[in-house]
Amino acid sequence: MVKRLKTQAFTFFHYSGLLRELVVRDIKVRYRRSFLGLLWTVLNPLLMMAVQTIVFSTFFKSSIVNFPVYLLIGNIVFSMNSDSTSQALTSIIGSAGLIKKVYIPKYLFPLSKVLSCLVNFGFSLIALIIVMLVTKSQFHFEMILSFVPLFYLLLFSIGLSLILSSITVYFRDIAHLYSVFITAWMYLTPIFYPMDMLPPQIQAIINWNPMYQYIKYFRLLIMDGIVPAWRTNLFCFGLGAITLVIGVYMFQELQDKFILHI
Repeated sequence: MVKRLKTQAFTFFHYSGLLRELVVRDIKVRYRRSFLGLLWTVLNPLLMMAVQTIVFSTFFKSSIVNFPVYLLIGNIVFSMNSDSTSQALTSIIGSAGLIKKVYIPKYLFPLSKVLSCLVNFGFSLIALIIVMLVTKSQFHFEMILSFVPLFYLLLFSIGLSLILSSITVYFRDIAHLYSVFITAWMYLTPIFYPMDMLPPQIQAIINWNPMYQYIKYFRLLIMDGIVPAWRTNLFCFGLGAITLVIGVYMFQELQDKFILHI
């Protein structure tokens, strides 16, 4: 077991340069022939927040303090997961030509999608800071701990991406069904509405929603300057770690037969 882990670690570091190139390629392809380029990673969340604030603030503004910041945190955190998993979903199929020609650790393809979305997440934080300045929000010292829930979210997103990318090779319909699932998941996550508007029974269910917990963690740090209790940390880390372990296991079990189905 130890020898296998050492081999995996050596392989990962050996191909780290290729992983970096894949991430850069994904970012370049996304903004190719775009006049504003990476600036869209800042403008897009700002524009989406402006539209949704106009639409939803009439209903929820009175019950949510600083609605624009509340909304933007929910949007960028949820988008980090939904964008990375949606792109990773077809990463193996989309790289079929390269996989058939040379040996490359196949997990690099879904992993590169997650990391490119992580870069976009970093630029989205600029949009968040701009909105906080405009709305004269208080900047809490605890904000510097935002890397903690981001790490938890990254574990969860990588694990889910590995699961989805490996299964999609065998069941292509998942690529179509996942967009519907993401839409339903978004509405079941308190992104633009307050949790307390829901009946207690529904709140109990949504408390098990991973994305709600990650978003709530970010909001507590950024909006309230509160460091969540150890139980929240245990839940968020445990869920991310378990998802990652399952993803790695499934990917390793299925990857040898990818070549027969892509």
